[in-house]
Amino acid sequence: MKIRGFHYRTIWPSTDTAAVEIIDQTLLPHAFEVRRLSSVSEIAQAIKTMQVRGAPLIGATAAYGVALAMQESGDDDRLQQVGRILIATRPTAVNLRWAVERMTSRLQALPQAQRAEAAWREAAAICDEDVAANKALGEHGLAMLKAMHEKLGRPLNILTHCNAGWLATVDWGTALAPIYAAFDAGIPLHVWVDETRPRNQGASLTAWELGQHGVPHTVIADNAGGHLMQHGQVDVAIVGADRVTSTGDVCNKIGTYLKALAAHDNNVPFYAAVPSPTIDWTISDGRRDIPIEERGEEEVAWMNGRLEDGTLARVNIMPAGSKAANPAFDVTPARLVTGIITERGICGPLELERMFPKNA
Repeated sequence: MKIRGFHYRTIWPSTDTAAVEIIDQTLLPHAFEVRRLSSVSEIAQAIKTMQVRGAPLIGATAAYGVALAMQESGDDDRLQQVGRILIATRPTAVNLRWAVERMTSRLQALPQAQRAEAAWREAAAICDEDVAANKALGEHGLAMLKAMHEKLGRPLNILTHCNAGWLATVDWGTALAPIYAAFDAGIPLHVWVDETRPRNQGASLTAWELGQHGVPHTVIADNAGGHLMQHGQVDVAIVGADRVTSTGDVCNKIGTYLKALAAHDNNVPFYAAVPSPTIDWTISDGRRDIPIEERGEEEVAWMNGRLEDGTLARVNIMPAGSKAANPAFDVTPARLVTGIITERGICGPLELERMFPKNA
């Protein structure tokens, strides 16, 4: 996608091939800066602190972390050690584990002398596959949005939660990929952007990238979505996911479940846009088996923003002595999900195993 008219991916190898470079998402939307990551520890820190975030991008970043490690040592012990370090950084997004296990499996089959070069190729392949999958996912979603627009005969109002745009992937995005495709195809649309407390990825990231692309959008408080649905101002909700079970339960940013409940109560279609590496074929009960990351209470207590005089500031919004809880994700049961948009097409939540028979 584009920033100020120039094409970017969210992660890429440095020109000297000794590091990777990323867009530091913790600084958006007020500053755009590129960071250089040259070690496994820097990769792990970038994932933990959410300089990179979004399930597909976390996986791609971890793959490059393995590649950086193989430049130092390609032995089996180091490969296993690096895998454990990276998988431990964030527990919920399954793409992280998937990417590390794929890298480990491919590299273990090779002599140690070949692993460093092969690791860079494999990490690049993971990135390219993510871009292709998200582009295909967007095209399937475009067909759905086009049919909806033709039926309604007016501009579409789409609600999304958190950031599942190109900043959450290597390129194109998941939930936003159909929106970009529809906008580029000339379909009139408008996006309701949930602010997504506590980290405000919607207000800070989704709104920023939609604005860069010229897509009409409005930021709303998280609690406004149900009201808009009650008054017919939302035609469809599309979200991303950090993990989806084989039976179609969708784990996404905290608050997604409440949006799905409101959508269900108001007959608003609710879709999750999911590239296949986000599907965890080993589990069927999301509420029981998906580990929900508990992040620090400072994310609830403190907010970053720009003051009236233009300076950036970090402010505390809670009284001294109050405690905060910060579950980062929730699970939306399959019964509340209208469909899953994948790179192979759109299916019902219980039809994933039919859509991907070799993976189930």
